[in-house]
Amino acid sequence: MSGIYIHVPFCKKKCEYCDFYSVTSLEAADKFAETIEKEIELRSKYLEGTKVETIYFGGGTPSLLTESDLEHILSTIQNRFNLSENIEVTIEANPDDLSPAKLRNFRKVGFNRISMGVQSFANSDLLYLGRRHNSQQAVNSVIWANEAGFDNISIDLIYGLPSSSNRIWEENLRMAFSLPVKHLSCYHLIYEEGTPLTRKVDRGLVLPVDEETSVKQFEILQQKAGENGFIHYEISNLAKEDFYSKHNVSYWQQVPYLGLGPSAHSYNGFSREWNPSSLNSWFESIGNREIATEKEILTETEKYNEYLITSLRTIWGLNLKQLIKQFGPMRVEELLKISKKYIEKGFLLQSNNTLAIPPKHFLISDGIIADLQAV
Repeated sequence: MSGIYIHVPFCKKKCEYCDFYSVTSLEAADKFAETIEKEIELRSKYLEGTKVETIYFGGGTPSLLTESDLEHILSTIQNRFNLSENIEVTIEANPDDLSPAKLRNFRKVGFNRISMGVQSFANSDLLYLGRRHNSQQAVNSVIWANEAGFDNISIDLIYGLPSSSNRIWEENLRMAFSLPVKHLSCYHLIYEEGTPLTRKVDRGLVLPVDEETSVKQFEILQQKAGENGFIHYEISNLAKEDFYSKHNVSYWQQVPYLGLGPSAHSYNGFSREWNPSSLNSWFESIGNREIATEKEILTETEKYNEYLITSLRTIWGLNLKQLIKQFGPMRVEELLKISKKYIEKGFLLQSNNTLAIPPKHFLISDGIIADLQAV
């Protein structure tokens, strides 16, 4: 099995906290689809011998592309790759770009899952984050998507906002669970280097929330999710049973994937490749029928560490038998030796042949995983 990711870099406006590669000019949007189709042809052998289980349009703002462009890209993928009969096809979208007609067209061209960048249902939060939509637009977009035939709807929410409060966060979750949403991606606000928001922190204009608030809002998330039948299956992702993001799960299970578009990454189990983080450089390389990716061959230690990093993000944890098979018994012996202190404190659970971080400790998982990695 394998997956395909298409990075659509266009945004009407750059959010203050975002560090994903994007451009705010839509002048090149028409050229984008035809260039992606050329890249698909150039890289059609990358996933040879595998069946594509997921296609994911991320960004940026994929919902800014026309339905015709999206249909042509999907058609080209269908013609060049071996697709699963039960393929998951996701599009990310911003609420203010959506309408009932547009959502019906998304379903018509082949999307069966939608992920909406809601971020908050509180207008004060949306203003703080520099989002273009308001609370009512967010609510409407979810309802319209459901009416258009999307029964697999995901929304993004952000907590740990200096502009917010525990009460507002609870209200955000109450609204989310009252809507026909099957999946939540909930992220704590991160101050990424080089973003406008981080520059405000550096100048003392923004004061990040304290650790106590972060922990409390994380606990509220887990409590409300449990009460509404959502499973916290990965650090930042929660879903109704059978509605896990197949695409994201494939990343965490080290399934090969092909990344298309500027800044997109690819992985085949042995190496990583990434496209230039420049729309013009990407256009130029594909126009010359060149694959201008940078590449790194993963060492055994890097593969081992990636296995730990990705597996321990999830409720399924890592499989010790698989670890022995792939990396040898000495690696597992050393891992269990280091893990002992975390197992004794309940931060890690060892059961049969698995080692996993309980969801209630996901908030401190980064520190645990870093300690377990090989050097």
